[in-house]
Amino acid sequence: MSSSPSVGKLAMPDSASAERTGAEPSLRGDVPRQAFEDLALLAATLCGTPLAMLWLPGHARPWIVADLGIPAGCVAQARAVCERLASHASDSLRVVDDLALDRRDAPQADDDALRFQAGAALHDREGNALGVLGVFDRQPRMLGERQRAGLAALARQASYLFELYRYTDEQRRLLDEREALARRLEHDRADLQRRHDDLEHSASHDALTGLFNRAALGRLLDDPEGPRLQGAPFVLVLLDIDHFKQVNDRYGHLLGDRALRAVADVINASIREGDFAVRYGGEEFLIVLPDTRLDAGFDVAERIRLRVMAATLPFPLTASIGLASGQPGQDPPEAVFDRADQALYRAKTAGRNRIVADDTPR
Repeated sequence: MSSSPSVGKLAMPDSASAERTGAEPSLRGDVPRQAFEDLALLAATLCGTPLAMLWLPGHARPWIVADLGIPAGCVAQARAVCERLASHASDSLRVVDDLALDRRDAPQADDDALRFQAGAALHDREGNALGVLGVFDRQPRMLGERQRAGLAALARQASYLFELYRYTDEQRRLLDEREALARRLEHDRADLQRRHDDLEHSASHDALTGLFNRAALGRLLDDPEGPRLQGAPFVLVLLDIDHFKQVNDRYGHLLGDRALRAVADVINASIREGDFAVRYGGEEFLIVLPDTRLDAGFDVAERIRLRVMAATLPFPLTASIGLASGQPGQDPPEAVFDRADQALYRAKTAGRNRIVADDTPR
């Protein structure tokens, strides 16, 4: 019997070898590859062989750890041996000292053909085949009992390692699924919240101008966190676009809508944080100025009137404005609104494009 050849450095095949052997597996990047390579190296070292193969048939390609100098024909033959061993689950360990004398595994007449094989099957806890840890040589040889026992032990360690990988991989997959589900649920929750906010906004805002609508006025005044009209003087401003029907009749409703939006933009740009504006009717707007006295409210109204006149439109636009003030604990908002409405009426009858402040004695 020839002497045992030295065991070379075991490594994954290079790209050319991988292509000819089909060796590179379809495994996740965090497989403990080095640990499996170490087991194959230990098997080859223990048995004194130049080639070791860890064959995992459950993947797209077998995972092979081999001496790069072994011809492709040897790898193919070794793989065939592993396939036969894996197909006989009862054979946990199979050793053929000289394949030339074994009719089942006899190699073709080839100087590079394998002559020795020893394969230990990998099994899971239920006894299902996982793969094969095999060692091979181009020279006949024999394994002692301790070598056989050691090869079987290494195969068991490879089985435990692969089972551990499969378990952690499954747990990772389940965790990924849970995280994906949590992301979907969060996305759905956020989408539902957006829909709710959109509906709430639509219910309280005028679609054309973006200002609060009339339905929202009562809720805003009753909201404890809304504008406070009971603890300090306040002013209500009513604005009406002059001759708006003529604007629609002469220039069309599209330009009429543009005029409404322009007035709304002027109002938004002219009021303070804490004030709020309502599209109260077709071309009528209500502006609520909490914590404001009548003279300051008049200044806001004048700023709005001048900016309406300066709005960029293909036709001139003006507004009539009436305003009234209320005192905390004395004037309910409804009464102040009526006085502002009367002031607006006086502004329109006096020639429009002007501001009239309520001067009703109280």
